[in-house]
Amino acid sequence: MLHNFFQSHMKTINFSRIDKAKFFRTLNKRVNDYFKENNLKRTGNWKLYIKAFIMFSVFLVPFILILTLDMPQWLMFISMAVTGVGMAGVGMNVMHDSNHESFSSKKWVNKLMGSSIYILAGNVYNWKVQHNVLHHTFTNIKDHDEDIDAGRIIRFSQHSKWLKIHKLQKYYSIFLYGLLTINWAITTDIKQMHNYLKRKLSYGKFPSPAIEWTKLVVSKLVYYAMWIVLPLAVLDIAWWKILIGFFVMHYTAGMILSLVFQLAHIVPNTAMPLPDKDGNLEHTWAVHQLYTTSNFAPSNRLVNFYTGGLNHQVEHHIFPHISHVHYGKLAKIVKQTAKEFNLPYNEYKTTRKAIIEHFRHLGVLGKNPEIA
Repeated sequence: MLHNFFQSHMKTINFSRIDKAKFFRTLNKRVNDYFKENNLKRTGNWKLYIKAFIMFSVFLVPFILILTLDMPQWLMFISMAVTGVGMAGVGMNVMHDSNHESFSSKKWVNKLMGSSIYILAGNVYNWKVQHNVLHHTFTNIKDHDEDIDAGRIIRFSQHSKWLKIHKLQKYYSIFLYGLLTINWAITTDIKQMHNYLKRKLSYGKFPSPAIEWTKLVVSKLVYYAMWIVLPLAVLDIAWWKILIGFFVMHYTAGMILSLVFQLAHIVPNTAMPLPDKDGNLEHTWAVHQLYTTSNFAPSNRLVNFYTGGLNHQVEHHIFPHISHVHYGKLAKIVKQTAKEFNLPYNEYKTTRKAIIEHFRHLGVLGKNPEIA
């Protein structure tokens, strides 16, 4: 299973190998049968390709219009916010599926579309380690899943150290969520690459550090040339306004992406398991995913369309190599199988309910554990 990816390079964690009830074997067979009976590929289809075109358009067209049309500055800022909506859309629908190798059955298409992360301010190597390896393997496990580590400023886990400032986190965290992608653009990628290469982590074959550092530097230079230098050269407006526009785009995208991430993992009904002193976890990898993930708004067409199936987090975590266009159908199979095996299937019927529960949960995590 996935737990042996890189045991020699970090504290070993072992998932239980005993699946008494054969949950995953049963579920896997049912899902395989679904694809066989309906003669479907597990990768994306024409719906996904149309969606990719729409998301890239929402992302890039407003920016092109800013550079080519004479428009009032207030409209420029609104356009940059729309670009931020598109940026998150490309990330969730195109980049995410591609780097899980589920966008297309053709490797080169996945590689090309996965490279869209570079114009989103990210890096393929870092993302595959943080997301495909750490987050998908060690979901919600403190010190291993970096998605639940927000530094000391936000306490996402009851196992993290409590500070007095956390009493207010349910009020201030929302403002910090918007900073997610701008952190990628400025500091996160450099820190992560240094850390991951030093620990010899990789998704698949370990790459050449020199090549990865070169890719990082070149992609960042191209990124800043595109989003900051080009507008400075073309537009006759103050440099600081261009930086504000850049920030508006990132803040919009960061807010959307952060909320989608948090609603899937940081809610009252998801667990934050800890291994025992020998590094053993209670559940098998697949059952662990059921305990640590949650769906939201599974029947909302707009949410399904825009979030790239990330609102079907349960299905995504058990079947990360299947494109999100299939999750709506697979959800019925996963839900039914979990029920048969008396296992949790976490979901909130609406996005609103999930948001309320997330911030309520932050309030609980913000209380002094010695008093609570």
